[in-house]
Amino acid sequence: MTSQNLTLPSRLTRRRRAIVEKNERPAWEEPPSVPGRISKGLILGLVVLAVTFPLYVVVVTSLSSTEAVTRAGGLVVVPRELTLSAYVQLLSGGVVTKALVVSMGVTVIGTVFSLAITVLAAYGLSRPGSLLHRPLLFVVLLTFLFGPGIIPSYLLVSSFGLIDSYASLILPTAISAFNLIVMRSFFMGIPGELIDSARVDGAGEFGILTRIVMPLSKAVVAVVGLFYAVSYWNAFFNALLYLNDNNKWPLQLVLRTYIVQAQQLPSGAGGIAASPGMNLAPAPTLAIKMAIVVIAVLPVLLAYPFIQRHFTKGVIIGAVKG
Repeated sequence: MTSQNLTLPSRLTRRRRAIVEKNERPAWEEPPSVPGRISKGLILGLVVLAVTFPLYVVVVTSLSSTEAVTRAGGLVVVPRELTLSAYVQLLSGGVVTKALVVSMGVTVIGTVFSLAITVLAAYGLSRPGSLLHRPLLFVVLLTFLFGPGIIPSYLLVSSFGLIDSYASLILPTAISAFNLIVMRSFFMGIPGELIDSARVDGAGEFGILTRIVMPLSKAVVAVVGLFYAVSYWNAFFNALLYLNDNNKWPLQLVLRTYIVQAQQLPSGAGGIAASPGMNLAPAPTLAIKMAIVVIAVLPVLLAYPFIQRHFTKGVIIGAVKG
């Protein structure tokens, strides 16, 4: 009896220790401390400031008058004497206006075309019994390691008669191997029972793709579409290689020529006077440059918030599954 009484406290101690160890959580699961929350907020605030401040300066400078830019000695931080003269001159029918139309057309048509062939190719490669499934997949993966090079690409485009045509801005980069693999992986994650049940009901492959696969793949389609749209909108190298006519330049090539290389644009690009009665002073050169930057960046900034919620589901799931 005495020995049992002596061992009872030790048993209770071991039981309490087991309960404590069982209830213990890893450090990363503990609620953050007050200094941790403050430091996290400061770091995030600094990151947001570092990202938004340059964009703020560009926008303010593009809206500044000649006197404000002169007093600031360059980029304007404190907004004074705001005016739209730079945007009026750029969007009054000159080279920038035409380049903006070209970029929008290439982006819309190229995104729709690239998205269509990527969906078709990804669905075909995601079906194990499809024709030449493995050889075609191997060819796609091989493009990650080897590129064609500039000269062979130019000779190929030239042999098809695409030099100095808008098709040369779309067809050479119509499909991305990365986007194709991401979309294929997402399609492979769709339960096969759904596809089998559709086949039992008499649906063909195209019907399965449009009625079952696509409604379940809105996230990855939206993300891949955004990737293609941003790629077409920001592309300038294909235009530099394949377009000899300045009137066919997209906006990004105009941006590169006027701002990066500091070359003068042809007549009509920023030198157009304001319409009668608008009472706008001529915009300074720096304001026109910053206005071109704003026009080039604004569409992506407007489109990104609508697609952002699909990124985690569309890209991460598509990259892990399969």
